[in-house]
Amino acid sequence: MVLKVFFPQCCNRADSGLLVGRWISGHDSAVVLAVIHYPFIPGQVKQYIQKMQAQSGVELSVLGSWSLPKDGQEGMESFLRDLSTIFPQERWLQINRELGKTGFTCQVVHHDQNGKVLQREAKKKVEGGDDEEEEKVIFVHYEQKKVMFSQLHPVENGVPDPTTDPPSELRQMFRTVASSAPLFFLDRYDDGPLKSTHWQTEGREASIIVELLKQASVPLCLLIGWLLSVWSWISNLRVFSLFPLRFLSSKLSTCVQLSYRSEHLRTLSARTHAAGHVHFMRKANMVVSFLVDVSLGMLLVWWLYRDEHISMLANALLPAAEHVAKELEELLQWLMGAPAGLKMNRALDQVLGRFFLYHIHLWISYVHLMSPFIEGILWYGGLSACFGLTFALSLLSDMVALLTFHIYCFYVYGARLYCLKIHGLSSLWRLFRGKKWNVLRQRVDSCSYDLDQLFIGTLLFTVLLFLLPTTALYYLVFTLLRLVVVLFQGVLHLSVDFINSFPLFAVGLRLTRHHRLAEGVKFRVLCEEPGTALHLLMEINPLKCSTVVQTYRTPTYSCYPRDSWAALVKKLFVGELVYPWRHKTKTD
Repeated sequence: MVLKVFFPQCCNRADSGLLVGRWISGHDSAVVLAVIHYPFIPGQVKQYIQKMQAQSGVELSVLGSWSLPKDGQEGMESFLRDLSTIFPQERWLQINRELGKTGFTCQVVHHDQNGKVLQREAKKKVEGGDDEEEEKVIFVHYEQKKVMFSQLHPVENGVPDPTTDPPSELRQMFRTVASSAPLFFLDRYDDGPLKSTHWQTEGREASIIVELLKQASVPLCLLIGWLLSVWSWISNLRVFSLFPLRFLSSKLSTCVQLSYRSEHLRTLSARTHAAGHVHFMRKANMVVSFLVDVSLGMLLVWWLYRDEHISMLANALLPAAEHVAKELEELLQWLMGAPAGLKMNRALDQVLGRFFLYHIHLWISYVHLMSPFIEGILWYGGLSACFGLTFALSLLSDMVALLTFHIYCFYVYGARLYCLKIHGLSSLWRLFRGKKWNVLRQRVDSCSYDLDQLFIGTLLFTVLLFLLPTTALYYLVFTLLRLVVVLFQGVLHLSVDFINSFPLFAVGLRLTRHHRLAEGVKFRVLCEEPGTALHLLMEINPLKCSTVVQTYRTPTYSCYPRDSWAALVKKLFVGELVYPWRHKTKTD
């Protein structure tokens, strides 16, 4: 039979006294939390433990006695042994540390229901070279501060969930230390009748900055709550529920980001406390993400409005648009000739080329019409970075979508024409095989056609087949141009999503104080001296960074495509439209 005693390292050199802690139910183990020093009055110790038990909710008790020999305290060990009758326990631990030795010796005194001593054991009795071990004690030393502030996570790969299964011995030990915070308020600087040793014995840790931030957060939360109520009232107006405005607000990245940040601020300004550790960490991640976002946005504003960068961008935007239009015209002229030596259908080639050239001329006229207002639009649009870098990136994505609207129109025209010919060819191919598509049953059935139908189908199939290369070339060119624009917008959306969802606070906590997020523990032998018990040192295994990101990332309105890569390639091959709009799908 093995008895495990979790002993705090801060109590290794504590003065003689009583061990205060808790017996872990269902396991032969005890957690030592503090040592109450001699001299003390037993009645005051009982009152103090009852008070701490009511405040912490932990079943605290006197586990036994701790003896560290000093000059003038020769009878201390026998005095502490007799205290087992005053603090009745089923098992009483008598832990002694001898001078010049690192390890402890422990005796376990068992009592019956009447308080009489039954047996005293825990030392190995060596008789005739054989070891008789009646009850072995193993000391597990732990750093009390790290265990108290760490959060033990459920380890993956088949470990049972603590919400459905009874908590393990290690999890109960972590919870006991974390819940015993009121016990650690007593330090050696107090004027009370009791003195104790624990991780805060040298004085309680405090931070003036943290206390000031707590006091300042109350009016700040009230102000944010009032502003959010005003914003909710404005957004709930009837005019914003009309179809055009509702449709635009769901497609524009700036509006999506604005609603997302509003939800974040509404969560942070809520008066309810965090439901659990994960919810608290996500709130902290929201605060850090918002502060980093605003800081980066202010840096961008400082760069834009310094040395007239806004004017430089406005002056460079019009020549860039004209250059893109000129390159598109040259591309269309190339397609209207013999691109790459391919022989195209000249009539259809000329019709499509002139149609797209007309759209480019319309686009150039629109850009020249908007040129006097471009600098003002950029000047006021740059101010959106004051709300965060994500707002500036979302606004840039919307501006790119507007500036490349003609490329999107070219892609839609080419895709619709190409898709029409693909569907026509597939239907006529079924006609040659004596098949047809049954719309009601959504399947291909057999069908008999007469001679006229076969003749007309052959003519149409031949016409569509010979016109397909010209249409496919235009569709391929404008699809590639559209994919370049979508790729650039995708990089912007991923940047915004990264800033919104990445758990900066949790990752920073993992890198700076890795013991705060624990995945498990490991043990190593600390001391194994003859005549003493086995001593192990418990060290915390930090949580993996990938697990930290996966556990604490903030839910976002993702911009990732709903289709797989195979479905996306299939859509591009058959000419179905791939919409660049963000789909408002919340992902955890």
